Amino acid sequence: MADQQEATITLPSSPASVTAARRHVTGTLRAWGLPDDADAMESLRLIVSELATNAVQHTLGRSPTFTVELRLEGAERLCLGVTDSHPGRPRRLPAAVQQDNGRGLVIIRTLTAESGGRMRIAPTSDGGKTVWVELPWLPVPAG
Repeated sequence: MADQQEATITLPSSPASVTAARRHVTGTLRAWGLPDDADAMESLRLIVSELATNAVQHTLGRSPTFTVELRLEGAERLCLGVTDSHPGRPRRLPAAVQQDNGRGLVIIRTLTAESGGRMRIAPTSDGGKTVWVELPWLPVPAG
């Protein structure tokens, strides 16, 4: 295996792209050896769904596309990033009992922490940002 593997896709900021982002991540992780029934696979599907949804809904038309990047570093760490060109940083919304949305970052942070990883936000050179989730890589050995 190479020291680092990468897979990137850029999609239009439309609701249909959330599904395409999830499929891209699922297919890439399968190719890298993560089984469909692994807990990490389901967590990563949910994380990319939340990040892609945020990139579509909260950029207010200021990011016509978003990019999903996966990096497997030395078979030890998986990095998943979603980049958009909107300058605003994601923020937690106040919790409300009847609230139907606004829990995405809480979900992402919780899943990431439960998996022994971390989430960070990095600015991009064009004034946007990338939300990165870094997790230990623990594929189930074949056999």
